[in-house]
Amino acid sequence: MEEVVHARGHEHVSAQHASTFEVTSDDWLTPAGDCILAVDADRTPADFDDAFVDACRDKEATVTATFEVDGLTETVVGRGHPELSFENARSMVGRTSDHTDDRTFMIRADAAAEGFDRELVAALADGAELTLTVSVE
Repeated sequence: MEEVVHARGHEHVSAQHASTFEVTSDDWLTPAGDCILAVDADRTPADFDDAFVDACRDKEATVTATFEVDGLTETVVGRGHPELSFENARSMVGRTSDHTDDRTFMIRADAAAEGFDRELVAALADGAELTLTVSVE
C-alpha cells in the first residue's frame, strides 16, 4: 500500500536537523526550518486513505519513504505506531525518536534530514521537484 506526494524544493532547504525530516504544504520556508526538505506539497497525512492510515497504526508496520529528485533517490525506513493520527492538513514529519503528534507519519526512522545525500539536498535547494512515495508493510 502506498501514498504519493508531490512537492518542490526551496532556496532555504538546508537539511541539517538531527532527528526529523519534514515535507510541508506551506509554499514558503525560512532558514530556521532546517528539517524541511520540500514545500508546496499537494497532499498531507489528512489526505491519506483510511486503509493506509490503519496499516501505519500497527506497531509492527514498516513505513518506507522514498524521495525522488532529479534522478536521485533517497530511502528512509521507519516504523508505524498505534498513536499516529494522520490528522495534520499542513505537514508530515518522519522522526528518529518514538515521539508522535498529528504531523508524525513515521517513528524510529533510520535517517533524519542531516543524513540525506547532499546532492539531493542541493537539488532541492535549487527548487527541484520532489516525488515522495510512502509505503507501508
